[in-house]
Amino acid sequence: MMGIFRTNITTVQDRNNVINAISAQFTVNACSVDLEDCDKVLRVVSPQSLAEQTIIEFVTRLGFNCDILD
Repeated sequence: MMGIFRTNITTVQDRNNVINAISAQFTVNACSVDLEDCDKVLRVVSPQSLAEQTIIEFVTRLGFNCDILD
């Protein structure tokens, strides 16, 4: 699974918290948030077959907006 999402994550601390939470909850090969991009793009690469909605709901529960990037 490779998911690319639009978020409202803006700080380094929030980015680190989200990446750590995702990495702790799911098996991921890579996880990043591009704070320089206007869409604050979250990329998640996982060997698991994760539904994009699962990541969206998880990040939303952490207090951030998260939608599939078109």
